[in-house]
Amino acid sequence: MKKALKITGHHLLLTILVVIWLIPILWLFVTAFSGYRGMNTAHFFPETWSFQNFYKILFQPDNIVKYGRWFLNTLIIASASCVVSTIFVLMVSYAFSCTRFKGRKELMTFSLILNMFPGVLSMIAIYFILKSIGLTNSHLGLIICYSAGSGLGYLIVKGFMDTIPVSLREAAKLEGANEFQTFWKVVIPICKPIIVYQIISSFLAPWGDFVMARLMLTSGLSKDWTIAIGLYNMLDRALIDKYFSIFCAGGILIAIPISILFVIMQKYYVEGVTGGAVKG
Repeated sequence: MKKALKITGHHLLLTILVVIWLIPILWLFVTAFSGYRGMNTAHFFPETWSFQNFYKILFQPDNIVKYGRWFLNTLIIASASCVVSTIFVLMVSYAFSCTRFKGRKELMTFSLILNMFPGVLSMIAIYFILKSIGLTNSHLGLIICYSAGSGLGYLIVKGFMDTIPVSLREAAKLEGANEFQTFWKVVIPICKPIIVYQIISSFLAPWGDFVMARLMLTSGLSKDWTIAIGLYNMLDRALIDKYFSIFCAGGILIAIPISILFVIMQKYYVEGVTGGAVKG
């Protein structure tokens, strides 16, 4: 009896937490399909429904809303950062997992210590460095910010590579393969699940980032903004009464591509996480 009450209490607590977590998301969703533009706190569910907010944000850009341009900017930045970050992480992981060199353990320890410091501590220094070389207010500068230090996030990928039998690499080298051929033709094909995990993780960070993008893109030109900055500016006090429901529609649209990608790649993503946790 006591065990049943305990289980019931746990499930009840989890249910309450889930409801609390879902209420803001549900409100954003129903507001996006509402028939009015501003924020309506009189009713949780709108009295009128419409697709006008989605049509407006997609097909009727104005001086405030340039969602298509923001989406393209964000996609370019996230895709480029994803490619560079994934390459860096794979190379660093292979070096630490599959090769042995002087200072290897010390370098791994140093990189782990660096990862303990919050990334925001370096933001001001990064800003002034990029400003000195003229890369602020540019998408290239943002791509560098997101991907330059990505190699430090090697731990999970290295853990996956640690599970690959050494005999496979030794057999490749006996057949005359050099280090790059062993990496490309032996290790990479086996690492498909963890590569999918790394691609999704590397794409997600710049796709939804606001802080670094806000710091770097300060020109005030809306055509250069990412989606996060564009949506944030729609919540300005002078604009919120006219654009809040459109903001909610934009919040739903930005989640659709990454949700579809995650559903398609979920199997490999889970395999990558669990495989990388074995010896990480």
